[in-house]
Amino acid sequence: MSQPICSAFLGTTCIASGDLRTVALKAKSILDTDKLSQLLIFDGATSALIEIDFRGTTADVASRLGETTTAATHIEVTVEAARRAGRPKLGVVAREVTLLPRHWEWLAGQPGGASVALRKLVEQARMANKAKDLQRNAVESVYRFLSAMAGNENGFEEATRALFAGDSQRFFSVIDPWPIDIRSHIRKLADAAFHKPAPEQGTE
Repeated sequence: MSQPICSAFLGTTCIASGDLRTVALKAKSILDTDKLSQLLIFDGATSALIEIDFRGTTADVASRLGETTTAATHIEVTVEAARRAGRPKLGVVAREVTLLPRHWEWLAGQPGGASVALRKLVEQARMANKAKDLQRNAVESVYRFLSAMAGNENGFEEATRALFAGDSQRFFSVIDPWPIDIRSHIRKLADAAFHKPAPEQGTE
């Protein structure tokens, strides 16, 4: 299982970017010289904070990272195997769905029954909203990073309003005076956040 791409910040300075193992070991080398360093590691896609156990030696940290990756792979394989046991081709998972009576009546009349109809509807919605979902996730990623790294910067609230309003010109203008590494990272994240989804076929 591949490790996530991430970035580590020491204060306002980006000290490393790359796979989790590389970034974590770089962070470990810095923490060994200054245990009070304010160091944060962000997931490159979601900007979620990644917590690493830095106790012990560099070899200890590397070993734990390896165990985490192996464990994640094992869990993924186990879940997939459990899914295949019920329905080998589809790998379906049974969960509760609550609908109004008229919804169940409509579903019952569809070819293949309720389950097939629901899967088709979900797939159609996924495809129809894929671009919008990607943009929304990108906006949320930018906001997470802003909140963690730029909450004390001048213009933070204004930048946030511009982000959710889709005003890229105002957004980039506000963040321009911010520390260069924070600004550069935000710009990379913001490319997708301000990318307007193409209109769906059949819409204006």
